[in-house]
Amino acid sequence: MHPVYKRILLKLSGEALMGDLPYGTDPVRVAAVARQVTLVHDAGVEVAIVVGAGNIFRGVKAQAAGMDRTTGDYMGMLATMLNALPLQDTLEGMGTDTRVQSALAVAEVAEPSIRRRAIRHLEKGRVVIFAAGTGNPFFTTDTAAALRAAEIRAEIILMAKNRVEGVYSADPAIDPHAQFIPEITHMEAIERRLRVMDSTALALCMDNGMPLCVFNMDDESNLQRIISGERVGTLVRSPSGASEDEQNASERAQDVSAPVAAGAGAERAERGESG
Repeated sequence: MHPVYKRILLKLSGEALMGDLPYGTDPVRVAAVARQVTLVHDAGVEVAIVVGAGNIFRGVKAQAAGMDRTTGDYMGMLATMLNALPLQDTLEGMGTDTRVQSALAVAEVAEPSIRRRAIRHLEKGRVVIFAAGTGNPFFTTDTAAALRAAEIRAEIILMAKNRVEGVYSADPAIDPHAQFIPEITHMEAIERRLRVMDSTALALCMDNGMPLCVFNMDDESNLQRIISGERVGTLVRSPSGASEDEQNASERAQDVSAPVAAGAGAERAERGESG
């Protein structure tokens, strides 16, 4: 695998860790995710992860049941720790050094969320898991992903979904005529109210020129394929064209996929060393 990205942020929904269980975290599914992350990490990619908690608790649903929205959101933030810790444990069991940073103070089990420290961990080859969302109610973990990606200067956000290949014109589970969308802009996704991420998060990505790739995490080869420069799932990016990070990644992808000229091995090796 020849990575075209140097630093990514992977957004994992709580459902992505639930597997076939009706509730909670499936150890088998967590191990599958950890394997994919480890393979990408071992290829030299700096990996940050934002975890959701929809498999455990949702503040919006609690509000609908009569709970104060702020209280429900804080409970949801705490629930993300219940996903972050087993993921950290599984990654470290596979030999991948991992740090959990929390936007809420839980000093016994996680570091505080500090941008410079997170970047330093990434530079040292550690996976960083961001938990507790943004630390504020009324903001989703999608918004946390957009915020953390901008803070650490990730090149792309990878939105891991389960049971869907990317973004569709409608919910494919309800509408049999829903059409797959291979590429779309942030603004189009907002205007069409497509289920990419919430509008606040999409607007933040748009303002920062942050591209997203929405893909199916159930296929364990997809993450590696994306990192290698293959088009997988749906690409969401700014209408003005690729950002500088995207352009750099595209150039690296072209270098990786360029035809090999016979007898030019030594010359290519020399170019690789000089780069």
